[in-house]
Amino acid sequence: MQRTMPGFPRSAANADSRLTLTPMSNELTGETTELLQALIRNACVNDGTPDSGEETRNSDLLTNFLEGTGLDVERFESRPGRGSVVARIEGRDPNAPKLCLMGHTDVVPVSPSGWDRDPFGGELVDGEVWGRGAIDMLNLTSSMAVAFRHLANSGFTPSGDLIYFGVADEEAGGTWGAEWMFDHHPDVIDADYVLTELGGWSTVDDHGDRHVTINVGEKGIAWRRLRVLGTPGHGSMPWGSDNALVKAAEVVRRLATFRPTTQITDIWRGQVAAMRLPDEQKAVLLDPAQVWDALSTMPVRHARTCHAMTHTTISPNVIHPVELQKTNVIPDVVDLVVDIRTLPGTTSEDVTAMLIEAIGDLAEHVELGEPEQHADGTESPVDTALWDVITHQTQIAYPGAKLVPGLVVGGTDARFYRQRGRVGYGAGLFSPNMDMATFGARFHGHNERIDVESLGLATDFWVGIAKELLS
Repeated sequence: MQRTMPGFPRSAANADSRLTLTPMSNELTGETTELLQALIRNACVNDGTPDSGEETRNSDLLTNFLEGTGLDVERFESRPGRGSVVARIEGRDPNAPKLCLMGHTDVVPVSPSGWDRDPFGGELVDGEVWGRGAIDMLNLTSSMAVAFRHLANSGFTPSGDLIYFGVADEEAGGTWGAEWMFDHHPDVIDADYVLTELGGWSTVDDHGDRHVTINVGEKGIAWRRLRVLGTPGHGSMPWGSDNALVKAAEVVRRLATFRPTTQITDIWRGQVAAMRLPDEQKAVLLDPAQVWDALSTMPVRHARTCHAMTHTTISPNVIHPVELQKTNVIPDVVDLVVDIRTLPGTTSEDVTAMLIEAIGDLAEHVELGEPEQHADGTESPVDTALWDVITHQTQIAYPGAKLVPGLVVGGTDARFYRQRGRVGYGAGLFSPNMDMATFGARFHGHNERIDVESLGLATDFWVGIAKELLS
């Protein structure tokens, strides 16, 4: 029988759901809402193939939206249909730090049958905008664009350049977006600081203190192809056969149940400190010997985050026959593609060692291929001018709130900046009702939607950050 730890954990939003924040400008909130609706309706769905996405539709939309400022707006196509857009407010001092507001314009595929509304309708219903990308991350892409245009139209002259970067192909790793831009036009998008997804939700702890998560790092990607070997034979005589598919099933089982070493990081300690939990439960989550067993006592949506933030994760997600497989032939080769996400500091050699340990005595039947996709985990420091500015600007909406550094367990385009020594944060600002659990449930999920209050808060947030950092 499964136990549940009493009160583990409660939604912070329920503690003060009546708290309502008023964005500074209803006009900007309306502009952000309308732009978000238009971006959703363009349905720039990226399925991972080179010719999907069609982000040029959204780059055209953003170009038209920003060109009215009188600024130069540049468009770049890495391949037909894969458009990105860059706008810039030139700074007064070429030696002053530059800030980039980066939002991606593509969205993941959707299963319409699971939705209550048209996933590409961009409908505004009861104060929420519905549609694929409303959470990931067209809400921020639109609020950044509105803030940028507002600053340009108001005559803002920053100390260092302020850059708006609407980028393609984030949902498939950035090959035709941020990575391509850094390979071909690095000077156009490079900046000392970059703000992008994910971050900005908040929780209230047992002492009544509000904590706002700003992500300072992200896990690495180490996707691997594993080739499982067997011996061909006739399917009518399976007894004692060396069936690669059967062995692959056992490899998948072992990978799925493998327990990597638990790692308790400073980021995780900060996250636990902000949780609405009794001290004894917090102590469990900070003890490497107890974390894994504690997962089964937690609601799944919270256990997933806890597990991902304290472990390298291994998820066997794809299986391929190497060539056309006939039903009456025992397969001799099967390929598995495994999604592996590594904590910062984990090396490729570490990943190989984990796989060998997980596969055990079947390792001699498995060839470990070169990484399908690889990027080391990245992390930015918090002793920066930008962190101080974010801290101050958060107080305007949430007086007394404390910033908590967080870790993105997936991937974002911020890594392309961090890999070059730049500071990148996953930021934003959401209403009290958009806590981490709500945000996570809608991220890539059915009925994705964002409240208008959050859109207004985010727009004001970007305006305030740019003015304070670059004045």
